[in-house]
Amino acid sequence: MRSYQKAIRIVGGTLVVYALLVASHLGEFWPFSIYPMFSQAGNPWTRAIVRQVPPEAEAVDWRTIRLENLPGESFGMVENGINQNDVANYLSKTDVWTTQRLRGFRSMFDSNHEFGPPLRVYRVRGTLRSDSVDIDAMPVMQIMADTTFFHPNVAVQLDPSSDPASYASR
Repeated sequence: MRSYQKAIRIVGGTLVVYALLVASHLGEFWPFSIYPMFSQAGNPWTRAIVRQVPPEAEAVDWRTIRLENLPGESFGMVENGINQNDVANYLSKTDVWTTQRLRGFRSMFDSNHEFGPPLRVYRVRGTLRSDSVDIDAMPVMQIMADTTFFHPNVAVQLDPSSDPASYASR
């Protein structure tokens, strides 16, 4: 009977510890939280894509488009020393673009790209449908050597006196 009681205590203690860990981490527990297939399966996701657009395509069509219809050529972030997760985090976690946020974002590209062709930054959203994934891309901004154009629906609160050439509306 003693080993039976000991086993019940061990199992009960494990369940209590597990419940406390899961409850204190919003339902995610370490073995599963690092694997999105377990913790985020089926949820919509957001990523970032950067494309080089020809200089003659200066006018931006701000409509959301399908992934396969993106204009321009792919801009290799890894090849240019830019962390893809940093770009995606800026896009997904910035609700209002301030002068400081824009400077931080542009600094990733300024040291690695001459802006010969402008860069268009897209927020790409994937959504699970019954038997496929819908992937749409919304242009958020276009970065040129001395100007950044933002999507009309993106909240922008830039201080024009600090860097007047850094932002233009379109």
